[in-house]
Amino acid sequence: MKNNIRVERAIKNITQGELAEQTGVSRQTINAIESNKYVPSTVLALKIARVFGKPLEDIFMLEDND
Repeated sequence: MKNNIRVERAIKNITQGELAEQTGVSRQTINAIESNKYVPSTVLALKIARVFGKPLEDIFMLEDND
């Protein structure tokens, strides 16, 4: 699964730490998600999408091999 978190953070001008604080996780978790090393839970994915005010599908995209 790929994601646009880094792009969305740049648009909103927030750091990984700020996104982490707003979603209740560590900065390292956000970094791992952005780096495609960790797939977030449904709840966390929804929280991230809510921070950016966008539908989940605009932030997270399934790839053919998922």
